[in-house]
Amino acid sequence: MIIIVLPDIPEEDALLAQARSGNHDAIRQIYQAYFPPVYQFIRLRVDESSIAEDIASNVFVNFIDALKTPNAPRKSLRGWLFRVARNELYQYFGRDKAFTSTTLDEWIPAPADDNPESEMMRTLNAEAIRAALRQLSQDQQEVLILRFGHALSLKETADLMDKRVEAVKVMQFRALKRLRKLLGQTQADIHYG
Repeated sequence: MIIIVLPDIPEEDALLAQARSGNHDAIRQIYQAYFPPVYQFIRLRVDESSIAEDIASNVFVNFIDALKTPNAPRKSLRGWLFRVARNELYQYFGRDKAFTSTTLDEWIPAPADDNPESEMMRTLNAEAIRAALRQLSQDQQEVLILRFGHALSLKETADLMDKRVEAVKVMQFRALKRLRKLLGQTQADIHYG
């Protein structure tokens, strides 16, 4: 399972202030701290790791270029980086790029035992979950994967998605409600179909 780990916000704010003043060590620290989570965020949508690396690299080129302008991020470095990552994805693939099957497989936890019956049920459940997830909107998929697959807080998820916390809460509620309904229909199809 992919896990996104972000630095603490006070540490992030201090690094951003140093980077804005031209401190090359702070820029290096930002790159080292944020490249892996930005890459993983992009990898959620991209099958090929080399393309994900290229897109993530573009995010940091944009960051370094922005530091030379008045448009440099002033607060919420993570929000700025992930907004740029999302924009880079949109430029590369368009707005309707779905999550990859690999990502959905990585998001669904592995079985706890080697029991063949458990493995069969997990496979059926994994297929049902994948099918149900694909029926959700892209934003709903992203909220569920970030919140439950990566265990990010509401605030972190809101920053990553460039939304208000309240909007993420509503989106999560609606996604879970729809997912429960879809999974209920899928379970009925498995048992009766």
